[in-house]
Amino acid sequence: MAADFDATFAALREILRPYARNMIVVHDTPDNYYLDSKYTAPNGHPLFFGAVRKGKSYVSFHLIPVYMFPDLLTELSPAMKKRMQGKSCFNFKSVSEEQLAELRELTKRGAARAKEFFDRGRAFS
Repeated sequence: MAADFDATFAALREILRPYARNMIVVHDTPDNYYLDSKYTAPNGHPLFFGAVRKGKSYVSFHLIPVYMFPDLLTELSPAMKKRMQGKSCFNFKSVSEEQLAELRELTKRGAARAKEFFDRGRAFS
């Protein structure tokens, strides 16, 4: 099972890695890859963007733009909706190429939407 989790973690991490050049890499370990955006949250800290975390029972993929903009989930496949835990987390024991493609597209749309939101000078209310 650990080998499957390692491969799943690596595949999910690759979805977030291209965004690291414009973000803050908070953690980059074999069990935790965590990105903060360069935007500031109301508490004065950088706003969390996404993460991949290997746990005991699954590998989780967190994507905060889907929490901020829930309409990003309207086109999500039923299979991917079953993977959701909470409002911005997807859990996997293994991941298919179709799921990876869907998460890549969702992450791309989420990153663009967040950038547009903050570049327009919008703030949290």
